Amino acid sequence: MPSTMLTVVYLVAGVLFIMSLGGLAHQETARKGNVYGMLGMFLAVVATALDERIALSPALLGGLAAGGVIGGIMASRVVMTAMPQMVALLHSFVGLAAVLVGISTHLHSTVAFPEGSHVVHALEIWAAVGIGAVTFTGSVVAWAKLDGRLSGRPLLLPGRHPLNAGAVAFVLLLALPYASASHAGGGTWLLLVMALVCGLLGWHLVMAIGGADMPVVVSLLNSYSGWTAAAAGFMLANDALIVTGALVGSSGAILSYIMCRAMNRSIWNVVFAGFGTADAGPAPVGEKVDLSRLVTRTTAVDLAADLADAQSVVIVPGYGMAVARAQHTVEELTRLLRSRGVTVRYAIHPVAGRLPGHMNVLLAEAGVPYDIVMEMDEINDDLPDTDIVLVVGANDIVNPSAQTDAHSPIYGMPVLEAWKAGQVVVFKRGLGTGYAGVENPLFFENNTTMLFGDAADSVRQLVAALG
Repeated sequence: MPSTMLTVVYLVAGVLFIMSLGGLAHQETARKGNVYGMLGMFLAVVATALDERIALSPALLGGLAAGGVIGGIMASRVVMTAMPQMVALLHSFVGLAAVLVGISTHLHSTVAFPEGSHVVHALEIWAAVGIGAVTFTGSVVAWAKLDGRLSGRPLLLPGRHPLNAGAVAFVLLLALPYASASHAGGGTWLLLVMALVCGLLGWHLVMAIGGADMPVVVSLLNSYSGWTAAAAGFMLANDALIVTGALVGSSGAILSYIMCRAMNRSIWNVVFAGFGTADAGPAPVGEKVDLSRLVTRTTAVDLAADLADAQSVVIVPGYGMAVARAQHTVEELTRLLRSRGVTVRYAIHPVAGRLPGHMNVLLAEAGVPYDIVMEMDEINDDLPDTDIVLVVGANDIVNPSAQTDAHSPIYGMPVLEAWKAGQVVVFKRGLGTGYAGVENPLFFENNTTMLFGDAADSVRQLVAALG
């Protein structure tokens, strides 16, 4: 494909990517946005493969086919509860690809460093490999934490901030020596050492972030992967990579900023401090008690009677709903209540689940009408006038400690004020803590009852009792 035609196809792909982001901004158009994105990526991949500078070979075609098949199988088999770790794993592939392509470009120095521009090209390789290494190891750690292979608790090494600063300074200071050495055909060991340091930096940064911040971390890694792709685009002089990477990097950064604002925290605190690790004081140690004796239990039959008399109901979904795959039975309950004249709405916290928009996707999959799905800022003021709040598998996002306990790791995080409703019913398997590892006083409030058991089974029993 001639270079002029290649540029036109890349331009069309870029427009489709922009349309994709626009579609993904709203639930009603998200499906169309995904279609635009897939079409744009298809055009970009095909155009690149047909570039006159690239020799089509069985290895290249086999790699494209194998990648497509593996990606299709992984996407078709993944369940919604595993979607966050799938996204983190895909981010790691972007980072690893940038590292490998950067090293390969360096080794082919005649391609990488044309006369008169070797410093620029060397710095492009340096940036692509460095950002890629941070993205790769950070994403692998995020995947392991989300998949339960690593603890969600932050790893706080002594002097972690000087360690991070030292690693960044090391990478920046060696950039020009590498550019000089690479022009003479050397610098390979500098590039490899830098990749190792950046890999350790990515590992350390995400290991120091606690479980409650993982939705923000996934969004940040999405941004990192975008900037990695953009850096690789400059390195390879590929317009599609530059445009796509810039779009992904900037949109991921904006989303991370929006989520941090919703949590009343700075993005720097999330990245460099770990959740609640900088300011929380020591929690008071008390005598161990049997918490199960302090809660009020309810049954599906009793709750059905309460719901039959209610005028307004708010449902707060959380990760437990995803684990139980209860979204379809919850939607069935919603239809049943609305048919009886009950006003039903959903309250979504910005970091509910373990992925930005996790709950919105689950509810859309179940067919819940978009107009009754409300964000935290839209519905918090209405909760005091709500008859019943049903908390289905949520924990940290309805924890009053965020407002009342200065020792709590989640203190200061805006939460859904479910306890202000007339009655709160929590659907939960037990009294375990949420992903942040914090006990929830909501369970012991006078207006709270617990419906223990699998969320899907409990809601199914509730629907049967109402019917």
